[in-house]
Amino acid sequence: MIHHVWGLFTHPDQEWQEIRGEEETISHMYLTHVLVLAAIPAISAFIGTTQVGWSIGGREPVMLTEASALQMTIMTYLAMLAGVAVMGTFIHWMARTYDASPNLTQCIVFAAYTATPLFIGGLAALYPHMWLAMVVGTLAICYTVYLLYVGIPTFMNIPADEGFMFSSSVLAVGLVVLVAMIACSVILWGLGVGPVYTS
Repeated sequence: MIHHVWGLFTHPDQEWQEIRGEEETISHMYLTHVLVLAAIPAISAFIGTTQVGWSIGGREPVMLTEASALQMTIMTYLAMLAGVAVMGTFIHWMARTYDASPNLTQCIVFAAYTATPLFIGGLAALYPHMWLAMVVGTLAICYTVYLLYVGIPTFMNIPADEGFMFSSSVLAVGLVVLVAMIACSVILWGLGVGPVYTS
């Protein structure tokens, strides 16, 4: 797992070819990659929101209670795990349009590795400062999009022009999934499953 993570940051083209050549199961992928890396932003946010707190401007930091932070951490963690599976399933469904023939496992593996910069960028939540979150989040999103556009043609073994269209479709669906997750969060908050702040 770790050598692929390092490779995706140092030589993504070559690393995508190596990843494609491996026989990976969904359970092994989740156990060795997704469950571990998705825990980074979840645990970082728990620590940041309970020990450091959000500070906007010169105001006192705002912190969550540990019970509230734990509840939100678990929900966020489960949402990330589900998000990888949903994106992998969509990539598998969309691949038929471009005459690519990866199996569902390969597509979920691709989605998981593509999300790696987002998971690692979650370390910024240890110090929940608005500007730090914006800068690190923007960099993580940009590199994730880069991995997507570089990886689709290589991983799916399709021409670059088709890969661009395929990647754009995946990116659009990713944005829809993100908006849906935000909408679900708002609904849950409206039902009383929202953050509880320390006094």
